[in-house]
Amino acid sequence: MESMNLNTRKKAILKHADSLANSRNKWIDKNHYFHQDEHNYLQFLVNEGQRVLELGCGTGQLLNMLKPSYGVGVDLSANMISIAQKNYSNLEFVQGDLEDQELISSLKGPFDYIILSDTIGYLDDCEDTFAMLHSLCTPDTRLIIVYYSWHWQPILTFGEKIGLKMPSVKMNWLSTEDTIGFLQLADFEPVKREWRQLVPRSVFGLGTLINHFVGTLPFIRRLSLRNYIVARPMKEVGVNNPSTTVLIPCRNEKGNIENAVKRLPNFCDDLEIIYVEGNSQDGTLDEIHRVIKAYPDKDIKVLVQDGKGKGDAVRKGFDNARGDILMILDADLTVPPEDLPKFYRAIVTGKGEYINGTRLVYPMDDQAMRFLNFWANRTFSVLFSWLLNQRFTDTLCGTKVLTKKNYEKIVSNRSYFGDFDPFGDFDLIFGATKLNLKVVEVPIRYAAREYGETQISRFRHGWLLLKMVFFAYKKLKII
Repeated sequence: MESMNLNTRKKAILKHADSLANSRNKWIDKNHYFHQDEHNYLQFLVNEGQRVLELGCGTGQLLNMLKPSYGVGVDLSANMISIAQKNYSNLEFVQGDLEDQELISSLKGPFDYIILSDTIGYLDDCEDTFAMLHSLCTPDTRLIIVYYSWHWQPILTFGEKIGLKMPSVKMNWLSTEDTIGFLQLADFEPVKREWRQLVPRSVFGLGTLINHFVGTLPFIRRLSLRNYIVARPMKEVGVNNPSTTVLIPCRNEKGNIENAVKRLPNFCDDLEIIYVEGNSQDGTLDEIHRVIKAYPDKDIKVLVQDGKGKGDAVRKGFDNARGDILMILDADLTVPPEDLPKFYRAIVTGKGEYINGTRLVYPMDDQAMRFLNFWANRTFSVLFSWLLNQRFTDTLCGTKVLTKKNYEKIVSNRSYFGDFDPFGDFDLIFGATKLNLKVVEVPIRYAAREYGETQISRFRHGWLLLKMVFFAYKKLKII
């Protein structure tokens, strides 16, 4: 792109970038701790083997580290692009102004991820630039924006003067609220926010300790140097009628088996019901076979667990499900089956991509949840909201809904967390968080069970939840 086609501000940015091209990688090496932390977190957000577009790619280091199946980098500086092409021949690089509609239209989309790292500060019009990106998106595309916190402007300016930071030109210093406002005006919806690097240097390991154990704390983390926003496109979603599998894990729930079928509304044209029986002692399996025969007009199947626990039951059931939408309904029917259409509407209309039931909004039946369980659930919901960077008022509500396509993505990335989850809830919740899915909660009126006894052990399961908190902290916070 000829500099004469640029306005005065863009010409200054181009001149500055060209002059720094040969020294950029040296600056990255000089601030290795800062850049390594950035790369680690972006590698967490972006799974390997994706189609990735980086706008403002510099010399291409970050794009290469993400190991895309198809990677494209765009930068204003011809000198930066030249170095990137020389170093990373497996990737595509384009020189040009990312605010140019013709350039954006020329890119071979769509992309799974579009990254703007330290780019929004140099845009003339953030809203229009974001809006142009819809042509490169699918409903599943995630836009990742990384930028310096405006609180750090004086410190960074001082760092440039003493030679600790690569020089920059005058740029936009946007608050998180400013950036989110631009995204919303351009029909993007924020899914996740994160703050990292309270101390952007190692300082003989002290910086790492502070970042891991102080910089992750609520409120304090907002003082960090780096801000991250993950957003998804919000265009009109056509409502169709996808098929659904309702999975009902059950152990010693004989008295609830038929009621689950009788009370379940026909909220879609193709509804599959799968019971996963957990080696019951009360004749639950025989009752399931009786119900299958009693309701020949319904598509009801039964599987018998090889392992133990609800987590094992969920994995076995979902692996054998044929529905486009996957739902869990606990066999105790404390979540009313009549509420499942609400979950269905939330996901097919695009309101969310992972629909989580919550028992803690509406008042519940008097005998539905014991006092200690109630307050434990409240406490853990606060902890997990902090860990997951999305609001969860109830992580242990049995009803959870997602598409089969997204479940298969969770399975393919399960190695990051492992088969650790005895509850069947956190495998899905953590996986959805790793995929940057939009979480929406549907409040239900929690009912007391009518048959059988609760299979929750307050202290044993409470200890398991504490272990889950520490596990999530390690996997989701100190990356």
